[in-house]
Amino acid sequence: MLREGTLEEISDGRLYELNDMVRADCGGCDGCSKCCRSDMGTSITLDPYDVRMLEQATGRSFSQLVEKEIRLSVLDGLILPHMNMEHGCGFLNEEGRCSIHPYRPSICRLFPLGRYYENGDFRYFLQTHECTKQNRSKVKVQKWIDIQPIEEHTAFIRKWHNFLTLSRRKVREAKDEKQIRNYMLFLLELFYVTEYESEGFFEQFDRRVRTAIREMKHILR
Repeated sequence: MLREGTLEEISDGRLYELNDMVRADCGGCDGCSKCCRSDMGTSITLDPYDVRMLEQATGRSFSQLVEKEIRLSVLDGLILPHMNMEHGCGFLNEEGRCSIHPYRPSICRLFPLGRYYENGDFRYFLQTHECTKQNRSKVKVQKWIDIQPIEEHTAFIRKWHNFLTLSRRKVREAKDEKQIRNYMLFLLELFYVTEYESEGFFEQFDRRVRTAIREMKHILR
């Protein structure tokens, strides 16, 4: 989900690359799960890779996860899924630990980092007000995110953001409310409801982006 405010207001004012060191390491959170227990609204937006990981973690489909663990909302002009955080995260166990930690969404992996998008690309920033953990230690950004293969995932994030930016612009330009809704539902079906094959996620995603761009002009006439 897009955020308002300047970089100086929400961060330490720096932008980081994957190989940079940043004071983000919470030391395993040391028993703290405040961010996971909080009602964070729609802020934990899920991209297609996130949903694929949740499906693998739970053995359930996207459609089966919707309503309990996942909610759908119109976010920045498009229907997108997000974690249901009304009563805290449903994947938090009784000990206050993440029960799907190896499969957790990318926004959870980033925290307390965020992504700063600019000129079709992005870098990372350190959020300074959201995490209450004191005396965090330095860690390499790439290690903190802990996703492999990191290069393919980084390319995926860039492509997904740029595609959403294009889609939002086309939706704003469209006049017919029925066409707009049909396009939103088409994207939801294409990128989330229709399951991916077990191997080659990023290649499948690229094909779906090409399909969406091709169909965009037919739906949003």
